[in-house]
Amino acid sequence: MKLYLSSQKFGNKIEILKKWIKEHNNKILLIFNALDAKGEEKINFNVKEDTELLQEIGFDVKVVDLKNYFKDNKRLIQDFSEYNACCVMGGNVFVLRQAMEYSGFDKFLYEKSLDNDFLYIGYSAGSCVLGKDIKIFDTIDNPIKFYEKDRILYNGLGFIDYIFIPHYKSNYHKVNLIEELAERCKSENKNFKAVKDGEVITK
Repeated sequence: MKLYLSSQKFGNKIEILKKWIKEHNNKILLIFNALDAKGEEKINFNVKEDTELLQEIGFDVKVVDLKNYFKDNKRLIQDFSEYNACCVMGGNVFVLRQAMEYSGFDKFLYEKSLDNDFLYIGYSAGSCVLGKDIKIFDTIDNPIKFYEKDRILYNGLGFIDYIFIPHYKSNYHKVNLIEELAERCKSENKNFKAVKDGEVITK
């Protein structure tokens, strides 16, 4: 799996994405569920913005609501099978992790993890969720039990071996909490990467 991990939106390496389109195809899934707790107005605004940005890069965007697959994980595998790229938006990392679990999207990604022809674009929470443990983000995001389920998930997907800290030293409304998190990781000798808005990590 090719990883394109950004702090905010699509960052400063979009030439990599344009090259991907030329070598593969331009069909991409846009996953917005990290925003589910923010309300419909916020979702609609951000989805419209991200769809337009991805289209400017050259992608043909299909917006997907993971909630539609909570009761039918097998259908997700079927519906997503023709896509070799996804973009997972920012928002609340705990809500996103729950949506991934209940829909089976995490299992889909595990199946794709060894596929070099699958592209995962994530920004903010969409990048954070790839670490092994997301509990450390409870000082940034509210670890709420969403979707009327009975538990909070603190295990990340484990595709990266470090804590992805977005919005570092950036124009972000929780920047002080972000910097405190980075300092905490330093003091506890945790493996992390603090990423500024506009920066991108690829793997």
